[in-house]
Amino acid sequence: MTSEVSLRRALGPGALILLGVGAVIGTGIFTLTGQVAARHAGPAIALSMVIAGVAAALAGLCYAELATMFPVAGSAYSYARAAFGPLVAWVIGWDLVLEYALSVATVAVGWSGNLRSLLMDAGIALPASAFDWPAAVAVAAVAALLVRGVRESAAVNAAIVLIKVAVILIVIGCGALFVRTELWHPFVPANTGAFGDFGWSGVLRGASVIFFAYIGFDSVSTAAQECTHPERDLPRGLFGSLLICTVLYVLASLVMVGLRPYAELDDPAPMALAVDAARARAQGSALAPVVGSLSLLVKLGTFLGLSSTMVVTMLGQTRVCWAMAKDGLLPAWTAAVHPRFRTPWLATIATGVGCALAAALTPITVLGQLVSIGTLFAFVVVSLGLLVLRRTRPDLPRPFRVPFVPWLPLAAALVSLLLMIGLPLATWLRLFAWLLLGMVLYAARARQRRRAGAGSAA
Repeated sequence: MTSEVSLRRALGPGALILLGVGAVIGTGIFTLTGQVAARHAGPAIALSMVIAGVAAALAGLCYAELATMFPVAGSAYSYARAAFGPLVAWVIGWDLVLEYALSVATVAVGWSGNLRSLLMDAGIALPASAFDWPAAVAVAAVAALLVRGVRESAAVNAAIVLIKVAVILIVIGCGALFVRTELWHPFVPANTGAFGDFGWSGVLRGASVIFFAYIGFDSVSTAAQECTHPERDLPRGLFGSLLICTVLYVLASLVMVGLRPYAELDDPAPMALAVDAARARAQGSALAPVVGSLSLLVKLGTFLGLSSTMVVTMLGQTRVCWAMAKDGLLPAWTAAVHPRFRTPWLATIATGVGCALAAALTPITVLGQLVSIGTLFAFVVVSLGLLVLRRTRPDLPRPFRVPFVPWLPLAAALVSLLLMIGLPLATWLRLFAWLLLGMVLYAARARQRRRAGAGSAA
């Protein structure tokens, strides 16, 4: 069981698009939408969605070029190593550990809340506890699935993605029939006097917070070494998933704020609240039975949606750890590939344990903001890394080339930085503390390797 066993190439363009959609459509649309509308953007949450989608698309162009240049596991970590060397690569890899691990934990907390809601509807109440054990169990189950194999994981994800997309389309279609357009006015509510509290600053803050909803599309690039034709399929997977998710997000958010006043949507299950409003308006109509069943359908769709998001996000986490271990930046055992399943099984188990503990013990608000700032930081580094490689390695083959260089990569970096600025100071301080810890670990690891090298020479 060593790293000489290679990862299996089993993913085509359709599977990659479904992986991207599976990662993106989850906690953001089902839980954060109401919070952003009620606290920051009002009906202009649709604009926040578009801004966040544009930022993701700009970064996605850079990811597409780099992923086809370096079709290996590791995503932004591998690209940063090629552009800037091992130190910057370690920083971005350590940042990705934060991003993916806490993203899995955030989704697991939302999954646990929806499970409790579904069981409550059935008359079963799970006891309250400081330790969120359903979230930990969910993470453990996902880790076991990923150890079993990427092909099996992709098949499970594809089935779940089709179901949750169908649920969102049904909600959009039925809800649109009962939208009250007066609830869209004013579209951009007046600012209350503080940055981020409505107005255009609220639209920006909303885009920064709701950016969490787009996190995961870069998981497609982490599966590059398991693609059948990465130079052709990776760009399709990245942009196909982004386009589908952005359209669904904008339509769903417009329907939700058109069904219920945005100030009433600050709830862990805002889509369910919007459906309740549609059900009340449908009373006495021919659509009443259909709309009446939407509440349960939304909860089931949310439950399944969060499940698939955990699968894809943890897949990205384990591939980054595997790539870092192959470069000697993490212990060698994390690069071990199972001889039968051909997956990085020890890294997956270790990731599962860490994510389970974070999910069980950390508040969801803190988790979500840390994931957003970590992802945006990775986007800045990837965008600048593309410019560096265009200058230092112009000879490398580029099956996909970003147009309008250097302006488009610079725009990608600036937009991501702008969204980072929109996040609270406390989130910046937590990111700084995490990166500082990473530098301490990097220095300790480098000293250990120097001593090992000196011993070998002696």
